[in-house]
Amino acid sequence: MAGPAGAGAPLCSEQFGSQAARSCCAAADGSLQWEAWGWRWWGRSGASRGKPGGRDGGGGRAPGAASPPLSRLLAVFLPQGFPDSVSADYLPYQLWDSVQAFASSLSGSLATHAVLLGIGVGNAKASVSAATATWLVKDSTGMLGRIIFAWWKGSKLDCNAKQWRLFADILNDVAMFLEIMAPIYPICFTMTICISNLAKCIVSVAGGATRAALTMHQARRNNMADVSAKDGSQETLVNLAGLLVSLLMLPLVSDCPSFSLGCFVLLTALHIYANYRAVRALVLETLNEGRLWLVLQHFLQRGEVLDPTSANQMEPLWTGFWPSLSLSLGVPLHCLVSSVFELQHLVEGHQEPYLLHWDQSRNQVQVVLSQVAGPETVLRAATHGLILGALREDGPLPRELEKLRNQVRPGPNKQSWLVVQETHQVLDKLFPKFLKGLQDVGWKTEKHQLEVDEWRATWLLSPEKKVL
Repeated sequence: MAGPAGAGAPLCSEQFGSQAARSCCAAADGSLQWEAWGWRWWGRSGASRGKPGGRDGGGGRAPGAASPPLSRLLAVFLPQGFPDSVSADYLPYQLWDSVQAFASSLSGSLATHAVLLGIGVGNAKASVSAATATWLVKDSTGMLGRIIFAWWKGSKLDCNAKQWRLFADILNDVAMFLEIMAPIYPICFTMTICISNLAKCIVSVAGGATRAALTMHQARRNNMADVSAKDGSQETLVNLAGLLVSLLMLPLVSDCPSFSLGCFVLLTALHIYANYRAVRALVLETLNEGRLWLVLQHFLQRGEVLDPTSANQMEPLWTGFWPSLSLSLGVPLHCLVSSVFELQHLVEGHQEPYLLHWDQSRNQVQVVLSQVAGPETVLRAATHGLILGALREDGPLPRELEKLRNQVRPGPNKQSWLVVQETHQVLDKLFPKFLKGLQDVGWKTEKHQLEVDEWRATWLLSPEKKVL
């Protein structure tokens, strides 16, 4: 063993997560003396010395036990290992999400006050049985709406999580507006609150499902449960603050409906703005149809691949979620062919495990996927379909595609299956470069958020057998 270290020389060091490391020196009595934890949140380097707290000299405590109160408080509401354990967009999203939750909590208090007033709370002439019946009808309407909406749109919520998240919060504002207006028209009160509760149940499905999708994006260390739990803690704290403010606000607005409505309008404006900023702060690294179209369009026009940050900033949130092309992935084969001749035309020229049919008059692309089609095949099929759509759009294109566009634009004179064959040849050269560019700038191509149906097919005239 080497000789004893010099006085004051560090013997070892440790660090907690991404915090600054602290060193350990030998004390005069032979014990270990650990450096005190630094004030990470305020930029302090942690030069002070800590007294030994046990055999290890540090008491075996995590930094939170000896760090400033602010750090300990943040540890209650942030996932373990923050910021390394979550995505880079976690903090801005959560800050704006907390602002919108606070505004929504105050608006909800105004809406609840209006509903209770309309049911008859505080009115000696109101019937308990009538109020109970109204409440039951309201709840049952919402339950049915929840089931129907989950069946109708459940599989689509992952594909456009940001847009559905924004839609859910705006619909929630509409629902609360209906509740506030309900007591003004007593004749339509029951119908109004039923419609409002139906909207709120749709909000709970869309908001909950998209929140789960965003949690999967934010969790970077298989810590989805921790991220979700801390998000719940943050929301609870915000709602508690909203409850306390509501207790002060309601007595001021209860006797003045116009003032109450004015407060609701201001809170709704804040709620929508904060929601927009929160959703805009997200940088999703998986491709859905909208982001793929933006990235592909930029690649075809400039030869460069947009990185996730740029593409997410350009992604439309209010309107124009998808390009004008109608793209359907995973369609049943029997919907496209009804004879051997049609099947031969559909298969001819396809060397990939998918079959693509393009209806030029409707600008509609339908893709049949093989049993062996994986994420990369689906991504190529979607790219192929969007390139066909680009032939009918304006803007510069690579030379090979420009020739095809000149043939297609005058009218659907050239048969679609011939155009599909030629684009296959172009894509054989173009797609590998495009795929590598996606991976180089940070897109996750091993998974995607494209909307794909469950139909799969096999065909005798398969590319593997090369019988054409």
